[in-house]
Amino acid sequence: MVRLPAISFVVTAAVQDEELPPALRSYPVAREDRRLASLFEEHAAFVARALRRLGIPDRDVDDGLQEVFLIAQSKLDVIEPGKERAFLLGIARRRASTLRRSLDRASRRSEHPLEWVETSTAAPDSNERAEQAHARAMLDQILDTFPPDLRTVFVLHELEELEIPEIAELLGIPVGTGASRLRRAREKFEVEAERMRVRLAREREE
Repeated sequence: MVRLPAISFVVTAAVQDEELPPALRSYPVAREDRRLASLFEEHAAFVARALRRLGIPDRDVDDGLQEVFLIAQSKLDVIEPGKERAFLLGIARRRASTLRRSLDRASRRSEHPLEWVETSTAAPDSNERAEQAHARAMLDQILDTFPPDLRTVFVLHELEELEIPEIAELLGIPVGTGASRLRRAREKFEVEAERMRVRLAREREE
C-alpha cells in the first residue's frame, strides 16, 4: 500500500503501538458458546482497534469491547457466516458514534496530550515508546477532525491495511464510494497534518 508523505509522517509510528491491550487478551467470554468464543478469538483485536481509532478513549475500550460482544451474543442467530467482521464493525461504529457525541473532544484525548513527549523525562530506553505515544496522540487529534464516514474508511485502509473492495463490502457501500471517501480522507489528512506541523513549529518558537 502506498501512503502519502504526510500520512506516513504520523501513521507509520502510531500503528506500531496498536496491539490488543494485555487486559483484553484474556477477556472473559462464555466459553460454552463456541461460536461466540470463536468470534472473540478471531475478531477481538480488530474490534478493539476499531473502537479506539473511531474515537473511543483508551480507558473505555474494554467496556466498549464488552458491549460489542454482548450485543453479538444476543444476535448470533442473525449473523451470517462470513459476515461476522462486518457485523461486529457495524456495532463498533454505532458505539463509537454514540460515545463520541457524549464526550468533549479535548477531554477524550487528555490522556495523551500532544505536548506529552516534549515535557516528559523519559529514560533513553523508553524514547521509542514515547515517540509512538506522541505519534498516536497526533493521529488521534487529526482523526477527531474527520466526519465519521471518512474516518472509518481511512482507519480501515491506512491502519488496518484493507483494500477498497473489502472496505466497501464491510461497510455495504459501492466500491466507487469507498474510493471517493478514501481520496477525500487522505486530502483532509494532508491538510490537517500540515496545519498541526505549523502549529507545533510556532509553539516551539514562542
